[in-house]
Amino acid sequence: MEVKAQQSKLANNLGKLLRDNFGKGPEAIHVTIYEPYVVVYVSGFISPMEQVLLNQNEEMRVMTTRELLMKSLEPEITGQIKGVTDIEIQHLYYDWNLEHQSGIFVGVCLDDLQADLTEGEPYEGKQELHDRIIKMSKLAQKEPERITSYKLSPRTLVVVREGILVAIERQLISLGFDDTLRISKRPLEKGLMLQNDDHDEVLNAEILDIFVDWDFEKDNSIITLILKPKS
Repeated sequence: MEVKAQQSKLANNLGKLLRDNFGKGPEAIHVTIYEPYVVVYVSGFISPMEQVLLNQNEEMRVMTTRELLMKSLEPEITGQIKGVTDIEIQHLYYDWNLEHQSGIFVGVCLDDLQADLTEGEPYEGKQELHDRIIKMSKLAQKEPERITSYKLSPRTLVVVREGILVAIERQLISLGFDDTLRISKRPLEKGLMLQNDDHDEVLNAEILDIFVDWDFEKDNSIITLILKPKS
């Protein structure tokens, strides 16, 4: 099956999976397959019950519920990816932007991100973006030990950080507060990134969405930028 056909079939399958489990599926799903990554971007995705909670300023409750539900759905999502693409996903990163009614799933088919064979192809603004993410990371916790990035398509850019956890975060994780830490860190890091308002000039593209997730066990993180190219 060609990549475009795989992307279309995977979008259909995951749309049904989300609809069956959330009561409402996304309005649109865009899939990018670029080994070792499979990126699934969903938009128009808020269930009626979630909208009621958001209208009551219960965003934290929505995020917590989705976190729990995604843990149960992860085997099904990775199974769908395997069935359609034959890519064995080792870890699934995910995040939501409730304000934009959007979300991201990033599947990685490497046991260890350090095993990637390339630093990624050059793209416009790469070093400037790395510098800004390093600065943001230092403000939020500490400078990453390693940072790499990959422009998987004109619309999809992923940044991998390794070695970012500080001692207090490791302690919270050991005490079972990893979900609380994840939900707390997301708005902090996104807010710090958005303090720079000229990303579009650096990347020659408008940033439509920013997502971030962590693998606390392996001490790494993936930031995904959804872009709208200027030209």
